[in-house]
Amino acid sequence: MNVILKPIVTEKMTHQGETLNAYGFIVKKDVNKLQIKKAIEEMYNVAVAEVNTMRYAGKSKTRYTKAGIISGHSAAYKKAIVTLVDGDKIDFYSNI
Repeated sequence: MNVILKPIVTEKMTHQGETLNAYGFIVKKDVNKLQIKKAIEEMYNVAVAEVNTMRYAGKSKTRYTKAGIISGHSAAYKKAIVTLVDGDKIDFYSNI
């Protein structure tokens, strides 16, 4: 089962990775912290100290255009912040 959907590579998460040794991932909505910890340890060969998760609800979006009102919504997702033990690091840019 593929638990990790994609890493979060933003300025804020890159800074947290460098200073706090914490990395962000978008994960499937139905997985728990133990499954996330196991998946990160197997995928990146690191030791995970802590996993924090948060769920984001989808939001309605409305745009007013010349053609009329266009409405839609953004998708709901679950985010995991994974803190590694001291000495371990994840390099997302190594295989580019």
